[in-house]
Amino acid sequence: MSEPVIEPMADVRKHLADVIDRAHRDETPTIITRRGKQEAVVIDIDEYRRLRELEEQAEDSWLNGLADEAEAEGLEGSVSVEEMAALLRSHHA
Repeated sequence: MSEPVIEPMADVRKHLADVIDRAHRDETPTIITRRGKQEAVVIDIDEYRRLRELEEQAEDSWLNGLADEAEAEGLEGSVSVEEMAALLRSHHA
């Protein structure tokens, strides 16, 4: 993946097809700014899917680690479903 191009939204609007082509063909993401603040990024759909898969794998690994820790601690380390849900919510916050 190439270094991202940073462009204001007004410019991206004028040549969105080129931005999409650049993301797909050249694997170059475009970071879109609005009022000087980075707001969004355009990446190729395959890169997006790869990143989502990595995220899911990391989450699965984290959950497996929690399960392994709980199993190693025995009943003293067990948590209720509500406590596990709260842990998951805090992890994603």
